[in-house]
Amino acid sequence: MSEPVILSIVAPCHNEEENLLPLVTAIRDTMEPLNLSYEIVITDDCSTDKSWEILKNLGAQDHRIRALRFSKNCGQSAAIWAGIKDARGRYVATLDADLQNDPRDLPLFLKMIEECDCVCGNRKKNRAQGDSIVRQLSSKIANGVRNWLTHETVGDSACGYRMFRRECAGNLKFFKGMHRFLPTLFKIEGFTIAEISVRHHSRRAGRSHYGVWNRVFASLYDLFAVRWMQKRMFRYQIQERINPPPDVK
Repeated sequence: MSEPVILSIVAPCHNEEENLLPLVTAIRDTMEPLNLSYEIVITDDCSTDKSWEILKNLGAQDHRIRALRFSKNCGQSAAIWAGIKDARGRYVATLDADLQNDPRDLPLFLKMIEECDCVCGNRKKNRAQGDSIVRQLSSKIANGVRNWLTHETVGDSACGYRMFRRECAGNLKFFKGMHRFLPTLFKIEGFTIAEISVRHHSRRAGRSHYGVWNRVFASLYDLFAVRWMQKRMFRYQIQERINPPPDVK
């Protein structure tokens, strides 16, 4: 791709063979009228269905579709992080491959990102349209626990639909479960956060990988780690240098 990439759209994928083509089609339909250069980066977390074959076919037809495949299943955080690290855009958007996140909301993120460093999607207004009562309740509890322990104010911290400037992720270190805490990790680095209301749909096909256990309880260990980072990490800026090395301006 010769022109600079403005937006990288990153999605983790595990056994999403029926959702990949509709996802790519929806992204194309949304992005084409905007006249912005973009790429779609999908990490296949060692799917056991035909996801990788479909991705290879899609990539052969469109050079803007880039895909990575793990040699073994590593989980959602690793898949998202690998996509973020491989992304080339000035801005990076993350969304799920199951189409519960609606690509038609991407222009809203692009508008808001002009005023901050990271824009987080908030599904509260439309949550009932895509999830059962049990999933709504488990997500509400998980959000409450995360925000209580991290003193966070993001209304829907569990929503993976986000857009941020690529430099937000520049100094982060990967850990399992980190995708749940990206806004808080960005804040630790000194970046600004905003929220917008987004659509939320029921899963079109395939099976969800999340339930009450891994929404609420499994992330507690990660929560304490993030809380520790909030209290112990610090940032610094170099004001001036004397005789800097050649590769430092």
